[in-house]
Amino acid sequence: MARKSTPRTTSFPPPPPVDSKETSLAGQVLIAMPSMGDERFAHSVIYMCAHSKDGAMGIVVNRPLAQPSFEDLLRQLKIDPVPPARDIRLCSGGPVETGRGFVLHSADWTDPASLKVDGTLALTASLDILKAIATGGGPEKGILALGYAGWGPGQLDSEIQQNAWLSAPPDLGVIFDSEHDTKWRRALAVLHVDPLMLSGTAGRA
Repeated sequence: MARKSTPRTTSFPPPPPVDSKETSLAGQVLIAMPSMGDERFAHSVIYMCAHSKDGAMGIVVNRPLAQPSFEDLLRQLKIDPVPPARDIRLCSGGPVETGRGFVLHSADWTDPASLKVDGTLALTASLDILKAIATGGGPEKGILALGYAGWGPGQLDSEIQQNAWLSAPPDLGVIFDSEHDTKWRRALAVLHVDPLMLSGTAGRA
């Protein structure tokens, strides 16, 4: 990383409230279209944690990080044991607040600070989840993201209307496995979409 940064895993920005009268993409996956103009999101796959008229938040799941390792992170945060009993992969979760850590994980483990996106997945940014994983416990599946993807009010909806994104149901393999080079294509495959056949006319699935 360009600068040594200790992710602050004690809290994360409160998600935008969901308006039940609106269609929310929380719990869905966003897939960048080939026409995506922002290079930071080219071929990105994003699990959406919150979406409402007030904005949206998600975690990019196909940008792996080689450094720091989970063990290095535990040392920085002075969390035992080191080396940990379990490991967890790190990824770049998005361009917003890249010095903060967020664990996207299966909902078989949660704490009071967890954001329960649906009955399957949750988002946690407390030190407790890192301690649980380090000692061999915690959720069955998880990735540790540094940063997140965020949109202001109406911004994501506008981008979808401009054909920058497709949305799809989540595939746990795509979200949590280590085959990062194929995640974009596999996310499209959930929609039975061939990337070679995509045009600039597609919109929300």
